[in-house]
Amino acid sequence: MTDTRDRKPRSLFGLVGDVPQLVKNLVKGEIALLKAELVGKAKVFAIAAGLLIAALVIVLYAIGVLLTAAVMGLATVMPAWLAALVVAFVMLVVAAILGLVGWKRFKKGLPITPKRTIDSVKNDINAVKGMGKKPTPETQHASRKPDVGGRF
Repeated sequence: MTDTRDRKPRSLFGLVGDVPQLVKNLVKGEIALLKAELVGKAKVFAIAAGLLIAALVIVLYAIGVLLTAAVMGLATVMPAWLAALVVAFVMLVVAAILGLVGWKRFKKGLPITPKRTIDSVKNDINAVKGMGKKPTPETQHASRKPDVGGRF
């Protein structure tokens, strides 16, 4: 910690004149911290994504083996061509159901613009300008609506 007793007293105008440089240094420091944190997290996520992709590839091969086993098992009670058609039909039905459910979920998330964040930033700008009402704790949370996942 620096010793403040050796410093000469400064005028109010001198202190106010230092504010822009101090704010600039603060913003630069925060941005540097943000970059460092994001790079670290990006490395962790990249490794995790690589491992998950490798696991997914192995699972896809395993599913192929299991489907082949299902066809071979059904071929013991019916002709092999019919067993293959039955397994393919079941797979198509499952894929159609998953596709429809996924499409409906996808449409819930549209449009992808962050409307709540944009509104919040507009309110913040208006509050700084003195044009809007300052939110009270009661009104601040009452105006919030849950997002797609039901979170606030």
